[in-house]
Amino acid sequence: MSARFVYWMNVSLDLLIEHNLDEQGGGSWMRIGEELHREFNARARAMTLDVEGRTIYETMEEFWPAAPADESLPDYLREYGEIWLSTPKILVSRTRTSAEHADRIISENAIDELAKIRAEGDGDVGVGGATLATQLLRAGLLDELLLFTHPVILGSGRPLFDEPVDPVELDLLEQRSFEGGVTMHRYAVLGARGQDVA
Repeated sequence: MSARFVYWMNVSLDLLIEHNLDEQGGGSWMRIGEELHREFNARARAMTLDVEGRTIYETMEEFWPAAPADESLPDYLREYGEIWLSTPKILVSRTRTSAEHADRIISENAIDELAKIRAEGDGDVGVGGATLATQLLRAGLLDELLLFTHPVILGSGRPLFDEPVDPVELDLLEQRSFEGGVTMHRYAVLGARGQDVA
């Protein structure tokens, strides 16, 4: 038994995760209502560990630590803040030497270290960050994609993966629709290292 690395992200129909530089997951093109955010909460709560690149981590640490105590926020946002704070986190960064809300920082040999964590762990491990996800995919360590697709074509911006990769086959595991036309698709990455062969 081993952990499963799950890259989850909001994307446009043309598989972009940002339209403008440094949008950091807050683009106005996203249709994130209460129903969808409660789904985020449920998915996040099920993760045994979060592995985040520096950009994603810094985006999260700017807002979520204060959210649980902010009574001006709706309850589902406060709840997400509590989940984010309580979930063990690994920050992958060559430049950060400290991080208040991370349990560990990996600065060298990140893919080798993450391979060990995957082999020795269990449950779903949330992966945040296109650069990190691209490296895991190339190394055969990415097990699932969990994509929340918003009904918009951005035309330009940052793609789901940072660089072209060889073709990768997927199996659709789950799908669902949300208000505002957002759809969720969860895929297994076929051929990931260490997967059981049916």
